[in-house]
Amino acid sequence: MLTEEPTALDVAALQRRTLSLLVGTQIIGGLGVASGVSVGALLASSLAGPWAAGIAGSCAVVGGAVIAIPATRLMRTGGRRPGLVFALTVGAIGALLVVLAARISSVPLMFLGTLLFGGSSAANLQSRYAAVDLAAPDRRARHLSIVVWATTVGAVAGPNLAPYTDRLLGRWGVPEYGGPYLFSVLAFVIGATVIFVALRPDPLLTAGGARPGAKGVWRQAARTIRASPGARTGVAAVAVGHVVMVGVMSMTPVHIGEYVHDHGDLLRVVGLVISIHITGMYAFAPVVGLLTDRLGRRPVIAGGIVVLLAACALAGTAGHDTWRLSIGLALLGLGWNGTMVAGSTLLSESVPVQERAGVQGLSDVVMGVAGASAGALSGVVVDFFGYPVLALLAAVTAVPLLARVLR
Repeated sequence: MLTEEPTALDVAALQRRTLSLLVGTQIIGGLGVASGVSVGALLASSLAGPWAAGIAGSCAVVGGAVIAIPATRLMRTGGRRPGLVFALTVGAIGALLVVLAARISSVPLMFLGTLLFGGSSAANLQSRYAAVDLAAPDRRARHLSIVVWATTVGAVAGPNLAPYTDRLLGRWGVPEYGGPYLFSVLAFVIGATVIFVALRPDPLLTAGGARPGAKGVWRQAARTIRASPGARTGVAAVAVGHVVMVGVMSMTPVHIGEYVHDHGDLLRVVGLVISIHITGMYAFAPVVGLLTDRLGRRPVIAGGIVVLLAACALAGTAGHDTWRLSIGLALLGLGWNGTMVAGSTLLSESVPVQERAGVQGLSDVVMGVAGASAGALSGVVVDFFGYPVLALLAAVTAVPLLARVLR
């Protein structure tokens, strides 16, 4: 912890340095996350059927929530650096286990590996809060959105690299769909190393937001959220946006597999659609951040929900039209971005700085559990009723939040 109060100039310079570092590591981490996510449902489906694809997607989201718990404890007592390094390291271990599961055709091991792989998502999500620690009040949403936006480069490139890493590493004996996960291991190790070496001084420690030896992290975080209407709305926005996005996105590769049967073509089409979706998730984040600072947090949350409803309508009625499906998935990502950026900003500024790490961690746990539930149910819904019904149910989920925000 710093021994003297930093000047305003020092804080501004440290914030610029922190943002630059977070942007770089988000690009690397985004490559790793998207590389694995783009083929995860296909691997699970090839091993055990569509139901397993839904469970695998849920495992990844649950993993993000579970790993966020110890990561948040580390951040609350020691700053952002140890928590982010821990989460990325767990993600790398999970990716290795998925490759092993593909080798021996073990569904339980694949679920375990995917669960741990979710740690990488926890690191990427928690990084956005590191951008807010030292930000000026009128720039919080923009700085948070810059870190969210930085994921675009890696996240868009990752799915499109999947066919090449799968084919290249397949020549060396790596099993089908294992190559993208092996690439993820490399990306996570590089990201963790950069954060461990370079994220100094720690932004959360500098802001006075860490509490060494603090007990009862989750009870205090829950009390803080209950006491703040803004915090409650922020948590709800982040969670509901994630439910809609995960529910529809996790089964999109399986839906595409219903009408694209060649393995190589399937990977290319899935890579294209998921890349467009991830572009919607991250590419317009700076614009969303600017609007959030200019118009307010709640109007942007409401706009994000409206876009999510339009996305579900397009994706659910796309049938075998890949381009219509792609537009729907792009809007799905854009709507998620609105709820994520505005909701996270509203949450962060609605609680005392000393409670931020715990509250932010609890919010991501809630988001992860909600998204995991959607992912698990999505496989069952598609198995019994089809992809259009899944899109309809996802849209219905978002309506109560829209009513709350408008009210």
